[in-house]
Amino acid sequence: MSRKDRDTHEANKLSKRLHRQVGEAIGDFKMIEDGDKVMVCLSGGKDSYALLDILLNLQKRAPIAFELVAVNLDQKQPGFPEEVLPTYLKSVGVPFHIEEQDTYSIVKKLIPEGKTTCSLCSRLRRGILYRVAGELGATKIALGHHRDDIVTTLMLNMFHGGTMKGMPPKLVSDDGKNTVIRPLAYVAEEDLAAWAEHRGFPIIPCNLCGSQENLQRAAIKAMLQGWEKQQPGRLDNMLRAMAHVVPSHLMDRKLFPFETIQPTGSAFAGGDIAFDEDEGCGTPPPLPTLEEGGKVIRLNPATV
Repeated sequence: MSRKDRDTHEANKLSKRLHRQVGEAIGDFKMIEDGDKVMVCLSGGKDSYALLDILLNLQKRAPIAFELVAVNLDQKQPGFPEEVLPTYLKSVGVPFHIEEQDTYSIVKKLIPEGKTTCSLCSRLRRGILYRVAGELGATKIALGHHRDDIVTTLMLNMFHGGTMKGMPPKLVSDDGKNTVIRPLAYVAEEDLAAWAEHRGFPIIPCNLCGSQENLQRAAIKAMLQGWEKQQPGRLDNMLRAMAHVVPSHLMDRKLFPFETIQPTGSAFAGGDIAFDEDEGCGTPPPLPTLEEGGKVIRLNPATV
C-alpha cells in the first residue's frame, strides 16, 4: 500500500469513528430532535470547526430534519482576522451570524494583568450567546467540548472545588431558556486535531486566554495526558465511569440513605464485595493460600 493510500485509509477510519461517536452521543442523550434549529457556536478553533463539519454531514443523512446556523462571537481581540470565518462559512454553504461585542476591553479592564481571564470571559460570552440563540429562534445551542474537556472538568472540580461535578453532554442553560448540547462528548481531542489537519480548517488562535500560562485547567489536562500516555484508554474509562455512578459507594447523603440502611441477613451484589474488582482494575485477585501437610488451604480474607 502506498503512502497516499495509507493516509486515505486512515482518514476514512477517522471519519467513520468521529461520525459514529457524534451520532451515538446525539442518540444517547437525545440532543437533536425533529424540527430543531441548532445554533453551532464557532470560535475558530479545531473543536468547533470539527463539530460544525460533522453535524453538516450528519444532517444530510439523518432520519430527522433539523436546521443548523453557525454563530461566532467577535470579541474584538486585537489582530482578530474578521474575514476568516465568514469566508469559510460561505464556502460550506451554512447560514451564519457574526455577533460583534467588545468583551475583550471589558475583561482587560476588570482583570489585573497576569490574572486568569477565562472565568469572566466565559460568563460574558455565555450570556451573549444565550441572547443570540433567542433572537435567532434556536432550540439547541451546540458547543465544541470533547471527551478530554469533560474529564478535565471533573478532575478540576474534584481537586479545586471539592465537588464531583463534570460537564454534562446536555443541560438547561443558566437562564433556564436554552438547551445546551455537547455532541463531541465521546470524541478524543487527538482525533479532533487529526481531523482538523486532514480537513484543513483555517484555525484562529485565541490570544485572549489561550496564551496564558499556569492555568489550573492546563495543569490538570497535562496530568491526564500523561496518564493516557502511560496507560492508553484511561480517559475513556474515566468518561465511562461518569455514566456508571454507584451512589451507595460514594458519600453523598442526599443521593443515598446511609443513615437508615440496615443489614438484611442476605448477601447482595451491592455490598462491600463490590469494590473487589475495582481495587485491582480488573478481576479480583485470588485469596491467599497456605500449603499445609501437602494440602492447599484457602485462607479466610477476614483473617489476613
